[in-house]
Amino acid sequence: MNALPTLYYVALSAILFTLGVLGVLTRRNAIIIFMSVELMLNAANLAFVAFAREFRQLDGQVFVFFVMTVAAAEVAVGLALIVTIFRTKHSINVDDINQLKG
Repeated sequence: MNALPTLYYVALSAILFTLGVLGVLTRRNAIIIFMSVELMLNAANLAFVAFAREFRQLDGQVFVFFVMTVAAAEVAVGLALIVTIFRTKHSINVDDINQLKG
């Protein structure tokens, strides 16, 4: 069975990371920005797993496990912040959040 070359996985990872960066830079909705950051983390995870497979090492896969646990904690804290901001401002627009100086 022929396996896909590592270049394909790295190219897909680069495309996903680029889409995540574009989402962070162009969107104003906090949830979309949050999802774009998660997309960037998953793109990095894909690259780690691809290189771990290429070099036949488990280091990349172990690192992905730790990144996923940190991302899960980030999701919990980030969504709690977004919900709290929505309750106070009734909007999750990033431009409105800038006015929270107090």
